[in-house]
Amino acid sequence: MSKKVVIVDYQMSNLFSVVRAIEQIGYTPIVSSSPEEIAVADALILPGVGAFKAAMDNLEKLALVAPIKAFIESGKPFMGVCLGLQLLFEVSDEFGQHKGLGVTKGAVKKFVPSKGGKEKIPQINWNTIESKSNTWKNTPLMHLKEEACMYFVHSYYVVPTEQEVVLSRTPYCGIEYCSSIKQNNIFATQFHPEKSGELGLEIYKNWLS
Repeated sequence: MSKKVVIVDYQMSNLFSVVRAIEQIGYTPIVSSSPEEIAVADALILPGVGAFKAAMDNLEKLALVAPIKAFIESGKPFMGVCLGLQLLFEVSDEFGQHKGLGVTKGAVKKFVPSKGGKEKIPQINWNTIESKSNTWKNTPLMHLKEEACMYFVHSYYVVPTEQEVVLSRTPYCGIEYCSSIKQNNIFATQFHPEKSGELGLEIYKNWLS
């Protein structure tokens, strides 16, 4: 398809799974760390795994912070995945307190096992995503039924200040944390759609359509 889909490469992710997922739904993605490529993209994906501060350091070093913010402000489709969701927030408590991109109000917190609980941290498993309202309508999750399962790998979770951006929640460590957000043209997930089978591919397809 002709839509120009750019996946941001800031040296913090194995990008193959995301690339393969986009190819499977009929697009030819461009993996790039070029501000110029980001500026002319029709849709932008910010993936990532690893430490928050290292990710922000790499984005700064590669001069990608301003281009990413400018792309978001343009109103074109933007998607964050896993660490790519967390980086959108104002601050993270991971190994100290570190500033994020600050385009979404809120913070990133570490899981604490529930009292008497035996939860493993990081969470590395399939888990449900649940909507408590009709918020899934007209979003990339619109085809999912309640309590659909997605694949997660993370030790930290986002706590949005504004609850209206919360698209889904997921139970872990005795809480129901925010597992995806929708904020204007921003759609971002804590889970990995590219590792979540056919349902995950549908999410990418819906987002790009």
